[in-house]
Amino acid sequence: MFGKTKAFSGFSVNDVPAAKQFYTETLGLEVSEANGLLTLHLAGGGEVIAYPKGDQHVPATFTILNFQVEDIDTAVDELTKRGVVFQRYPGVQADEKGIVRGGGPLIAWFTDPAGNILSVLQVP
Repeated sequence: MFGKTKAFSGFSVNDVPAAKQFYTETLGLEVSEANGLLTLHLAGGGEVIAYPKGDQHVPATFTILNFQVEDIDTAVDELTKRGVVFQRYPGVQADEKGIVRGGGPLIAWFTDPAGNILSVLQVP
């Protein structure tokens, strides 16, 4: 039924202007805005919407976007320079930069201004 229908994912934010600034200026994504919604234009033609929920927003407790990078150390260093703080989770061993280097792809998690979880990851 939906094999040829365009589909997209979405997540909520509590502050659309702050989200727009973060996704454009900090992450460098192309972002458009219409009808109170943000559309994040991802590499490869994908799109994700961010919609306002104001005081009812609850940050996602899982990773909503993964950005695959060729060199995670370079990506983490650049994002850190841009003010991104990398998350550490109990029971997950991360190095001094916040990069998890064992048991799968190299990965580091961070949050957007609404508290939603994002990651950069390096796949061999």
